[in-house]
Amino acid sequence: MIPAEHRFPCGQCGASLAFRPGQQSLVCDWCGHRQQIGPGPARAPGRHADDSSDDTALQWAETKPALPRGLEEIPLEKGLDLYRGAEEIVQTVRTLSCPNCGAQVDLDDNHHASACPFCATPVVTDTGPTRRIKPQGVLPFAITEAEARAAMKAWLGSLWFAPSALTAYARKDRRLTGVYSPFWTFDADSVSHYRGQRGDAYYVTVQTMQNVNGKSQMVSRQERRIRWTPVSGRITRQFNDVLIPASTALPPRFAEGMKPWDLSSLAIYDPAFLSGFEAEGYTVALADGHEAARRQMARIIHQDARRAIGGDEQQVDHVDSRFANETFKHILLPIWSAAYRYNGKSYRFVVNGQTGKVMGERPWSVWKITGAVALALVALAAFLYLSQ
Repeated sequence: MIPAEHRFPCGQCGASLAFRPGQQSLVCDWCGHRQQIGPGPARAPGRHADDSSDDTALQWAETKPALPRGLEEIPLEKGLDLYRGAEEIVQTVRTLSCPNCGAQVDLDDNHHASACPFCATPVVTDTGPTRRIKPQGVLPFAITEAEARAAMKAWLGSLWFAPSALTAYARKDRRLTGVYSPFWTFDADSVSHYRGQRGDAYYVTVQTMQNVNGKSQMVSRQERRIRWTPVSGRITRQFNDVLIPASTALPPRFAEGMKPWDLSSLAIYDPAFLSGFEAEGYTVALADGHEAARRQMARIIHQDARRAIGGDEQQVDHVDSRFANETFKHILLPIWSAAYRYNGKSYRFVVNGQTGKVMGERPWSVWKITGAVALALVALAAFLYLSQ
């Protein structure tokens, strides 16, 4: 299959159109003509789990929303076997592979070389045609490059002990690259049977020998103890849109740090949204993404079991979960990206293209740190001298 080429000529002057963040339209940079893009947003709400004890930010919705025509959940079994009866959900694309961070950038027929949007490494390796699952949904850019650049400059300006060259980089207004990053979403209905121990606290009075006013004497105090009771039960949970990064180009803390995403603005995939932006191909296979989603689901189910056990303390000894009605979607989420090189090393900055949230790596200035330490030692010496 020959990869499809998507071009969007202006209906007024014929120049290429580009998607304008925050709008449902393509805009001609030459004559200002505006053309609308297909259907409106899909309703697929997502949320953060509110349990702060979990180290990982989990984003998912409790109920399955009604999806508009054209944006469909795909049965998991269908996606796991791309070579039998799944032609309608796959496409053949060409990609460039970054030898440094592993990102894969999708190409059209006129695109032969590029630089990696995440680490600025020149990318010239064409991987050739590849069968991939088509994106079902796309979250259009909501903030402009200027707004993303302002957010990044504010973040860079807040860094302590950053090299002066980094501040200069921020002042130069370097362009950011708009990238649609791939994600998987997973749905499932779960039924889980658990066994554990419920701990109920009670207090007893104990006598201990203590020193009171130089004399040893018996003193009463309350001591907390736990009475454990074996418990078991059954819990159900419906998961919707468990969000899993489908690329390893960004460190996991970056991908997690970009959350939360408001998936209520998810739109049916249309190549027009990608006009003027890079599109990263997924490098995390659907099966691997599904395993990661199952691990997230298991953590939520474990929390459900603790709540069901109740009491003052809980021990969850065993959870046996069964999953049904498992479906998935391949979606693209917007990220503004920049790379900065310092002392031969690449540092990456990313901005959530919907919310403006910034994540990044930062170098440290040895000279600034040394100067601050020396200044602190001088101040300490002066304080000790004056205090004596």
